[in-house]
Amino acid sequence: MANSDLTVRELEAGEEARWDAFVARCPEATFFHRAGWKRVLEQGLGHRAPFLLAERDGEVAGVLPLGHIRSWLFGRSLTSTPFCVYGGAAADSEGARSALEDAARRMAETRKVDALELRHREARHPDWPAKRDHYATFRREIEPDPDANYNRIRRKQRAEIRKGIANGLYAEVDSDPERFYPVFAESVRNLGTPVFPKGYFQTLKAVFGEDCEMLTILHEGRPVSAVMSFYFRDEVLPYHGGGIAEARDLRAGDFMYWELMRRSAERGIRIFDFGRSKVDTGAYHFKRHWGFEPEPLHYEYHLVRASEVPDLSPANPKYQAFIGAWKRLPVGVSRLVGPWLARSLG
Repeated sequence: MANSDLTVRELEAGEEARWDAFVARCPEATFFHRAGWKRVLEQGLGHRAPFLLAERDGEVAGVLPLGHIRSWLFGRSLTSTPFCVYGGAAADSEGARSALEDAARRMAETRKVDALELRHREARHPDWPAKRDHYATFRREIEPDPDANYNRIRRKQRAEIRKGIANGLYAEVDSDPERFYPVFAESVRNLGTPVFPKGYFQTLKAVFGEDCEMLTILHEGRPVSAVMSFYFRDEVLPYHGGGIAEARDLRAGDFMYWELMRRSAERGIRIFDFGRSKVDTGAYHFKRHWGFEPEPLHYEYHLVRASEVPDLSPANPKYQAFIGAWKRLPVGVSRLVGPWLARSLG
């Protein structure tokens, strides 16, 4: 697949370092463009991951990570990047970006998926069907001084953090997901959402190493909340997080995110990426209370078999009965059945 002097092909084994070297120097690339996601998608979740590489004169000119999800329940999709909040092509020129996107569209049509989805932080294709007012992300700079960061948080939210401290909460960094996973599994069950398989989190840690870190919050020696965060350049992104039922009264979530912010500032992190939330939800307003302002995300679609933009959001009314029933499942049952469903919800 060529465009002028550009060639587009799939990433091959052994080329991950070349791919990641480009991602590291490309300003528009994110943690979710890293080559390691190919292994995560394939080994951790069992999906095909045709990562597209654009080259010019033997040098990498752009990348487009893709995941092909096939589900009899939720349909077929080709997404950049599934299970991630950002994606799309990262390139050094418009020509390279266009070549990658053209190749992705041809692949979507050849594979007869419902739609190709590109998860952009900025609008790229105003004429494509899109979710433009559906999700927002929350990012801002943090200061080296923890007191300066604390004072930027709204007063009522600071009071919640102080309550967590007064409750005797403390934090520990874990090298594996053993304590994280039971806490996270209970948290998502309580929200009515299927949990990912434990192997997914083990693969994330194995692939990304020190750039994937778990922070566990304890009360009297018992884990009550936990978060898995990703580190990229000078950014931290708390990505998978939650708490058990008692966490709310203990203010464990408030303490957890403050402790992560405090530790990140001390290690020289400059950007705190609070991640994606659906517009006007509880999580959306929670992040605003921390002094973050929403930035709209632009999830753009090339429709193939679908006649409209797919909607697998938990807010979709057709899933409400399922969510209500899932909340009532025993945690053990949700951990047994959940991974089979969650791996299809990219």
